[in-house]
Amino acid sequence: MNYSGARILIEALIEEGVDTIFGIPGGSVLKIYDELYRYRDVIRHILVSHEQHAAHAADGYARSSGKTGVCIATSGPGATNLVTGIAAAYMDSSPVVAITGNVPLHLLGKDSFQEVDIAGVTMPVVKHNWIIKDVRELAEVVREAFIVARTGRPGPVLIDIPSDICAAETEWKPGAIAVWDSGTLSERARRLTLRSERPTFTGGHIDRTVEMILAAKLPMIYAGGGVNGSGASGELMELALRLGAPVAVSLMGIGAVPGNFKLCTGLIGMHGTTASNRAVQKADLLIAAGSRFSDRVTSRADHFARAAKILHLDIDPAEVNKNIPADFYVIGDIKKTLRAILKKLPPFIETLWHGEVERLKERDLRYSAKQQRDLCPRFIVERTAGKFGAGAIVVTDVGQHQMWAARYYPVLRPRSFISSGGLGAMGFGLGAAAGAKIANPKRPVILFTGDGSFRMNNPELGTLRAYTIPLLIVLINNKGLGMVRQWQKLFCGENFSETDLGSAPDFSALAGAYGISGFRAETREEFSAALDSAAGHLAQGRSALIEAVIGRDEMVLPMVPGGKPVDEQIF
Repeated sequence: MNYSGARILIEALIEEGVDTIFGIPGGSVLKIYDELYRYRDVIRHILVSHEQHAAHAADGYARSSGKTGVCIATSGPGATNLVTGIAAAYMDSSPVVAITGNVPLHLLGKDSFQEVDIAGVTMPVVKHNWIIKDVRELAEVVREAFIVARTGRPGPVLIDIPSDICAAETEWKPGAIAVWDSGTLSERARRLTLRSERPTFTGGHIDRTVEMILAAKLPMIYAGGGVNGSGASGELMELALRLGAPVAVSLMGIGAVPGNFKLCTGLIGMHGTTASNRAVQKADLLIAAGSRFSDRVTSRADHFARAAKILHLDIDPAEVNKNIPADFYVIGDIKKTLRAILKKLPPFIETLWHGEVERLKERDLRYSAKQQRDLCPRFIVERTAGKFGAGAIVVTDVGQHQMWAARYYPVLRPRSFISSGGLGAMGFGLGAAAGAKIANPKRPVILFTGDGSFRMNNPELGTLRAYTIPLLIVLINNKGLGMVRQWQKLFCGENFSETDLGSAPDFSALAGAYGISGFRAETREEFSAALDSAAGHLAQGRSALIEAVIGRDEMVLPMVPGGKPVDEQIF
């Protein structure tokens, strides 16, 4: 039976298990939206306020669920608006399929109305992209796209479809192998899959890894986002328990082990805990699992883990020796790699930590206690955590609030802390939180945001209201671009250049304009009362926003730029 390209696209997406798409319609995707209307009982479309947030929503959907997120935009500005969201997914290894429309084939390259070479624009920030020039290839390209997005190191892909391809017809064969003029597409899909899966380890690699672990006296584990992505939390905890070794996490690794796990020392790096940063300097072996040694983790590479050999376990060979030289590395899926290692390790290995992890963590708690003031960031985050507990999914925007949430919210489950780690995209949060809630309707979703970030994405409050998406938004308002202001205070002689946001709107009133209940708090008592009221709204299936006003000079500490801590007393 012959179908139009638009209908073939939707049928192929249904084959891949797609139940939700985030996007905005436009001229070049008109026929796709016509088919979405016909299939509205099968695929739910969420109309966002800006295409960037469609990509962030697909990303949040993917990170929180482990499935592949899908977003769609029209040609030209619609397509380019997706790019920041695609780049955020790429930097954080999130599987997203972005679909863009384009001008008809005969107008490509002629500067037509709303024409952009989106394949060229996105080439550096996708695993692969396709321009469909024959309707007969469309179905198999969709199948390829999902293979590439989710296998190996996950990441975003893009399919660009000229509008006349959407109208053209060809035979539709469910699940079939399409054959067209360029050959058998299934062979191309096989090659792409092999490229995505990357090389894997051998028995010799595991033997050498075990030798290094057994020779270490002070081994330490550094867990990144790859542990969450591969579902390797259990294996990582087992390795830590056998070694009695501390486990530090990157921003993307939060949730890889429960925050209350006795060996978890928390966030490592520039804004990490005292326990993690002291432990890594003492370790004689650092086992890095699914992590890329970001500069926010290592600060100055020559100061990082100075006494330790580096054992790097990763699925992507491009990450090995890129930022920190490895003494040995193993390429492969983290879950499979850790299972192979555990099979060859004894059930208990004597090391020299001898309770020091607990002492380091106690020191960190004593320091944090000194920071408590009236309505301070730690109180806001911990009080929210006390209300919603371990079952919540925590989403952040980017800035000081992001680090406070990472430090103080006790995340106990994988895929439960979602943040723009690599790209650091302000404006990420509200779209990502909506996507996470749609993917996890039975779990509370909390967005921690700042006044700077929220100014970039607040139109999506309309999306929450339109689709009855119940989120709790905790907006920490310091009337400024807090993280930049902090740097200006410490390193620029308090020249606060263009970081004053004192003229920002009344955010609780803004929420009310969208039909969402808003609360304002300036004291602990007011915040606690607002939190109780907001929880009631969520229980009724409605969103709520709490604007928590804090002092302008609240800072994220410790802070270790260039390898030298700002707060010397804790290092």
